[in-house]
Amino acid sequence: MKTLLACLLALSTISAPALAQNYPDRPVRVLVPFAPGGVVDIAARHVSEQLSKTWNQSVIVENRPGGNGFIATTAAARAAPDGYTLLMAHTGEFSVNPAVFPKVPYDLDRDFEPITLVSDTPLVLATKSDSKLDSIKTVIELSKATPDSLTFSSPGRGSFNHLAGEWFANSAGIELMHVPYRGGSPAAAAVASGEVSLGVVAASSMDQFVKSGHVKILAVMTKRKIASRPDWPTLEDAGVKDVDAANWVGLFAPKGTPPEILEKINRDVNEALQSRKLQETFAMGGGEAVGTTPQEFRVRIARDLQTNREIAQRANVQMQE
Repeated sequence: MKTLLACLLALSTISAPALAQNYPDRPVRVLVPFAPGGVVDIAARHVSEQLSKTWNQSVIVENRPGGNGFIATTAAARAAPDGYTLLMAHTGEFSVNPAVFPKVPYDLDRDFEPITLVSDTPLVLATKSDSKLDSIKTVIELSKATPDSLTFSSPGRGSFNHLAGEWFANSAGIELMHVPYRGGSPAAAAVASGEVSLGVVAASSMDQFVKSGHVKILAVMTKRKIASRPDWPTLEDAGVKDVDAANWVGLFAPKGTPPEILEKINRDVNEALQSRKLQETFAMGGGEAVGTTPQEFRVRIARDLQTNREIAQRANVQMQE
């Protein structure tokens, strides 16, 4: 009996490193809660391409849009915890949905293992290029002079962009009327066409309209400037001090995934994010390739969730199930 127990213990000590060494020995799929072309999908495809080369194995992006991210996120939570189903998600799934929905069909601590923060993309305040709004100061002055005269677009009610717009309005002491759209691209297009006064969108979503001359950026909604666009001022430059709204994207695995596999994925993804190719790719969209420890990522998620709960409560933003 003692001999058998000793053998089993010996096998267990060998199996852990071997498990990570052999992973992956078949294709890995990465679930994305959105349609192709958005910031999460783009991040997933760039990272998956690099991992495919590192692992010499297919890493397949699978888009499952809909339901405020619930569909893909719940599917990932229910997947086998073996490292062969991962989730690329963003601020909305873990730092916004729990703040605005009374019930969410998944739970970070119960269902997931955060692996690493992949990218951080600042939101921007934009307006049509020929708009009379030429600065944040003008926005504040006009809004105070004629309350409810200014509108702002976002990818949807209860989205992070919606909350960021309310955050800005509250910090600036003004009132803005929210106009929700079905996604970041329509919200950006509404700014370019003049349907709305302002847009609260990811820098990457507005890039094409800025280049075409249809839109101008009034401010970056983070405390730091975008490295690739140092000419864009921040809200803090305009005297709005406490807003710091960036849309992060991160990688998750189902709860119970072996630690050795999680460590390997974290190491290989973070190495990929330090490559010049990915650094330049994310910078082109106004974002930043990051890479963190799982604990650092957890701290970021919790901090943003607390901030979003406070904003949602102040602005009375609550969603139905």
